[in-house]
Amino acid sequence: MGKYFEEFQVGEKIVTEKRTVTEADIMEFARISGDDNRIHTDAEFSKTTPFGKQIAHGLLGLSIGSGLAWKTGLMDGTVIAFREIQEWKFVKPVFIGDTIYVELVTAETKALPRIDGGSVTINLEVKNQQDEVCHRGTWIVLIMSKPK
Repeated sequence: MGKYFEEFQVGEKIVTEKRTVTEADIMEFARISGDDNRIHTDAEFSKTTPFGKQIAHGLLGLSIGSGLAWKTGLMDGTVIAFREIQEWKFVKPVFIGDTIYVELVTAETKALPRIDGGSVTINLEVKNQQDEVCHRGTWIVLIMSKPK
């Protein structure tokens, strides 16, 4: 079971497990999303870009980061809704073979008695195997209160 609203502490940091991004991940994301931009899907074309090789879709990095955050169990069974993404920045590209993980820090909590829970603001950084920030942003999630 995940944390209830009252159990979130401002300043608390959680680090997820790691996951390596593969070419298959990129190709499957291109298929599902319909975004087959050659910078993601064509190795030869990608060599002509400023990155010099294929990069993962930014939204794929965000999606994998979301999955890694979910796997912590932090919100399992207690999340009411994913409410908002704020100020998401794609700082560095994620390349095929990069191993990424997420650092989550609780930034703010706000009780919302009308929903029997509260709003939790979480700052996230998606980092690669060299601990470089690839993505950075803030999520706001609605979390249920402890049962009475």
